[in-house]
Amino acid sequence: MKIRILGPLHAEADGAPVVPSAAKTRQILALLALHPGRPVPVAALKEELWGPLPPYSAHSTLQTYILRLRRALAGALGGPYGTGDAAGPARARELLATGHDGYLLRIAEEDVDAFAFRRAAQAGHTAFTEGDSARAARLLSEALALWRGPALVDVRAGAALRIHAARLEESRLLATERRVDAELRLGLHGELLAELVELTRLHPTDERFHAQAMVAFYRAGRQSEALGLYRGLRHRLVAELGLEPAPQLQRLHQAVLSVDPRLDAPAHGGRPTPTFDLYAA
Repeated sequence: MKIRILGPLHAEADGAPVVPSAAKTRQILALLALHPGRPVPVAALKEELWGPLPPYSAHSTLQTYILRLRRALAGALGGPYGTGDAAGPARARELLATGHDGYLLRIAEEDVDAFAFRRAAQAGHTAFTEGDSARAARLLSEALALWRGPALVDVRAGAALRIHAARLEESRLLATERRVDAELRLGLHGELLAELVELTRLHPTDERFHAQAMVAFYRAGRQSEALGLYRGLRHRLVAELGLEPAPQLQRLHQAVLSVDPRLDAPAHGGRPTPTFDLYAA
């Protein structure tokens, strides 16, 4: 079984789609997918579906939703319930199993795109830390290519799924930031300009994206636009949050003003001077 949650919910078993239409059944499938091979307690499922005060009938209703999900799985795995073909229902019960006070999907982490993303992104972060910019850019690009939209975008989320989705989105932003910085280290500032303009528009107070955009504009010979980005960011930070830009960003601003040669693109894709490395302390 393969499940995709980095965007609209999609699942398939034996190549056949298994995507329930009922909102709460979709919630159950999504939460189970985020714990592959591990039981999710009944109490956790109830809280996800109904909040901290589930109705008296919650337990029996949850069992009904599990039965519906198993029926959908059976249809994809060899024959629905009630057709006389026992293979599908048996495989469905094995796949969506009843565990100790809970339910679990007997799938591996690699069967869920969120875990494939985390694994590839972590490898990219490690390559970045080790100074292998080309490998970092490739791995992080592969990780980000797994996304098809916001995580769980078409699933009505309770408290647990909202937390999972927020964490995944934060991981996506971090992977994007590091991929961009790896490509800046490779001298790809020209190719990054349009993307960075869009990222600063979508994240108007994100200092990291603005710093990266300033470096890209500066290296493209567009110093005035780099300075304009800083002024706009500073105005928003002061007006909306009562904060000045971080000291690192202020140093970058001064470097752009003074045409500091340490801001120039690294030769042959090498590592830039640590003073202006966007991930330096």
